[in-house]
Amino acid sequence: MPTENLTYILFSNWQHTLQPFGVDQVEAEKAFNQLVAVYSTPDRHYHTLKHIHHVLSTIQILQGYTNNLAAVQIAAWFHDVVHNTQAEDNEQKSADYALELLSNLGISESTITSVTHLILNTKDHQATVDDYDSQVLLDADLAVFAANSVDYTEYAYAIRQEYSWVPRAEYIVGRRQFLERFLQRSHIYFTPLMSEFAEPCARGNIQEEIQSLVD
Repeated sequence: MPTENLTYILFSNWQHTLQPFGVDQVEAEKAFNQLVAVYSTPDRHYHTLKHIHHVLSTIQILQGYTNNLAAVQIAAWFHDVVHNTQAEDNEQKSADYALELLSNLGISESTITSVTHLILNTKDHQATVDDYDSQVLLDADLAVFAANSVDYTEYAYAIRQEYSWVPRAEYIVGRRQFLERFLQRSHIYFTPLMSEFAEPCARGNIQEEIQSLVD
């Protein structure tokens, strides 16, 4: 999808999500442009606007499971807004970023609290059995695991590019550990739809990537 089309679609999505909150349109557009700039930096290869679009599209499919759809959608915009591959506090900094920007837009404190909670849960990709909003966001964030073979290969390559500063042998060890943690879980996905239809494909893709790292 051309960048112009993607930006247009995302801007429409952003406006629609903020509409119930009565956000000033000029301020909403400024915030959107700020997010576009952050997600378009040269060091990003996977954690880009394309990823945000994919997450939002998946949330749309899973929206029936949510309690607070708007909070989940807003959290999707901010969950990777800070992405430093050499840091371990990206989720906390992303939550802080969301808190400041959303406060400036006049979003309610209760919504901001929900959004920051959702963002912080993306660190370990775990959600309690009754936290349906986190379950939807996490499933959407990890939907790429169940992508077709071409898109999954593109994803794996993009992640490697984001960690290009890591020596190959060291990257293989770290990446394998990351992937194996998901295989060791009783389930990767939380929502019934993703568990039934995406889980088998995701496990297959992950196993293939691990094997490719060995090869």
